[in-house]
Amino acid sequence: MTRVLVVDDEPQILRALRINLIVRGYEVTTASTGAAALRAAADKHPEVVVLDLGLPDMDGIEVLAGLRGWYTAPVIVLSARTDSSDKVEALDGGADDYVTKPFGMDEFLARLRAAVRRGAAAAETSEPVVVTDSFTVDLAAKKVTRDGAEVHLTPTEWGMLEMLVRNNGKLVGQKELLREVWGPAYATETHYLRVYLAQLRRKLEKDPSKPRHLLTETGMGYRFRE
Repeated sequence: MTRVLVVDDEPQILRALRINLIVRGYEVTTASTGAAALRAAADKHPEVVVLDLGLPDMDGIEVLAGLRGWYTAPVIVLSARTDSSDKVEALDGGADDYVTKPFGMDEFLARLRAAVRRGAAAAETSEPVVVTDSFTVDLAAKKVTRDGAEVHLTPTEWGMLEMLVRNNGKLVGQKELLREVWGPAYATETHYLRVYLAQLRRKLEKDPSKPRHLLTETGMGYRFRE
């Protein structure tokens, strides 16, 4: 039975989701505040979290950040906010999907099933640990270490590094990288890549001015070389 945590401060939405999910065989825990959500996630270890952004005690983005410190399973954001900047912030913060209110129950349930499948596939896949002479990337734990200490990366920095490492030795085009990490609307914002790659080099390369692992192919894209 798949465990789902539903976080929303609107009682009618909480009730509707709870009923619809229980009927379909899910084990449902509910929370109406950010603090309660974080406690429930720690206690119940849900396989997917449905998270509203407009909570009474803290913003949902803060809850998302709190979850992503340790929780790797899918998070579906549920929000009345339709502005693209809110969506980008949530997805950059580690959300796997973004559903706007009001929503159709059938579409929501389909997205939930897809998120559960992705989470199960990720849990079953044996992810490699990639070791260079400067740093180590653990793809399963989503963690980078250098000189024995963990290196803090923002979600966007991690997204960029992960894509390059997964394509070890291969050229990753600028548009492909922007589309995968930032989204289709950012396909021409190549300056983002330069800024974030410079940040990654400062954090990971022994000599950022002469990178050995995070390489630029001028005018084409980027390449990770182990």
